[in-house]
Amino acid sequence: MKITVPTLLLDKEKCQRNIRMMVEKARRNNLRLRPHFKTHQSAQVGEWFRQEGVEAITVSSLRMARYFANHGWTDIMVAIPVNVLELETINDLASRVRLHLIVVNEEVVPILQQGLHHKVAVWLKIDTGYHRTGIPATDYETTDNTLQKIAASRKLEFQGFMAHDGHTYKQTDAEAIRAIHKTTVELLNQLRERYKGQFPTIELSIGDTPSCSTLETIVGVDEIRPGNFVFYDLTQQHIGSNNYNQIAVCMACPVIAKHPERNEIIIHGGSVHFSKDVLPQPDGSNLFGRVVELAENGWSDPVEGINLVSLSQEHGIVKATPEQFANYTIGDIIYILPVHSCLTADSMKSYLTLDGKRLEHLSGLPESFV
Repeated sequence: MKITVPTLLLDKEKCQRNIRMMVEKARRNNLRLRPHFKTHQSAQVGEWFRQEGVEAITVSSLRMARYFANHGWTDIMVAIPVNVLELETINDLASRVRLHLIVVNEEVVPILQQGLHHKVAVWLKIDTGYHRTGIPATDYETTDNTLQKIAASRKLEFQGFMAHDGHTYKQTDAEAIRAIHKTTVELLNQLRERYKGQFPTIELSIGDTPSCSTLETIVGVDEIRPGNFVFYDLTQQHIGSNNYNQIAVCMACPVIAKHPERNEIIIHGGSVHFSKDVLPQPDGSNLFGRVVELAENGWSDPVEGINLVSLSQEHGIVKATPEQFANYTIGDIIYILPVHSCLTADSMKSYLTLDGKRLEHLSGLPESFV
């Protein structure tokens, strides 16, 4: 396995173990697992899910939906408010898969009714505390009006209510994550109780890796949509979702300069490779990655005394103790766990497995291949 430029390594064994862990948790809790594929965006990784019996998936764009539809997935949720400017693509997908769309504003409904050629499943996105988007959970007037329009449509099949607890990513305490999850489940069930007379088959869908990872028992909903768990990363480890041994991706970067007066190692690997996601440290410093050592069957836990502390476009600065500094020479490869695996994977556009196989990533493919 010869590496000459920044390369994202993928440990297939760890990745498959993470997948099996979440599949088994969903089965124990009698839940549908609709994993979010925006983290890996790879047909090959998707097959590892299919091998474990996963049939329904979540994506974050219609382009991603088309890519996975072309690879045989037939039950796809696009978990972002529907973009009415893409009706042509929506109609193409709806003609060949069970397509799930997300509605937040009632004015979207007549546009869909007029422009759709095929039936689609529709979910109302509910804001249960994250405040990124969604109908506020207790805004019954908006929900009433939107559902009335959906019920009158021949093209829209109301599926249920969905939410994303993005604010769990800011927690580092398991009890805080449980509290957020509990509030969301209660609010969604209040909505189900309110509307089940009109829509008796209402389903509830939630999705965030911290909750789905830290909770062993998940009740009161029908499906979960975590995504980051397939790789995990330093952010999730900081939250408490995983241990270091579950992080399934690692950046491999060439050492291109050394500064002994500062004990700094310069790598070819910057924000265009890692992204600019950062973990602020208690002492006020920033952490952009933790250095590990490559072993025969993967990589070690982070090494003490050496971290990625700064990124510019193509450069990274690794700060080391004198002892760790002496372990690297120009031309070596240094291995670094990323802060955010989703954005790192999207930036790198492909994966190299530990046995030397290249796996594709949607962002690295030309439009004609999608």
